Amino acid sequence: MQIEFRLNGQPAAVEAPPDITLLDLLRDRLHLTGTKEGCSVGECGACSVLIDGQLYNSCLVLAPQVEGREVITIEGITAPDGGPNDLQENFIVHGAVQCGFCIPGMVLAGEALLRRKPNPTRAEIRAGLAGNLCRCTGYQHIVDAIEATARQRLSVPADALIS
Repeated sequence: MQIEFRLNGQPAAVEAPPDITLLDLLRDRLHLTGTKEGCSVGECGACSVLIDGQLYNSCLVLAPQVEGREVITIEGITAPDGGPNDLQENFIVHGAVQCGFCIPGMVLAGEALLRRKPNPTRAEIRAGLAGNLCRCTGYQHIVDAIEATARQRLSVPADALIS
């Protein structure tokens, strides 16, 4: 079947079987490998994507469910110049990246949270990350990076924020 949707701000049309997961469509058919396959049962968050601005585990979404919708993967989270955005830069500055396997999902969870709640408390940040597992960082540096990004974004005009 033909699946048409917006992917990272661009129109996408892909021929795929109706039972393929969004995760498999992204990785195997579209070669967007930033979305990671961790547990395949929606427990780890490594496969997180934004669908119409909401955080989803792509391993639990059938690809035909994104017909006509907007999907953003880690490859679609960039600064205007195409480099890392402010949240990704803060992950680097605050030492939130170790092995890197969970980081795409963590960044997307952070983006989803900051879009929903521009000035979250540390407890709200932790709750926003609850569906994403990391075995390397201990989460503290990730929370610090998201908190720093929130502070930075609040100090710039709203029209300068990533849309």
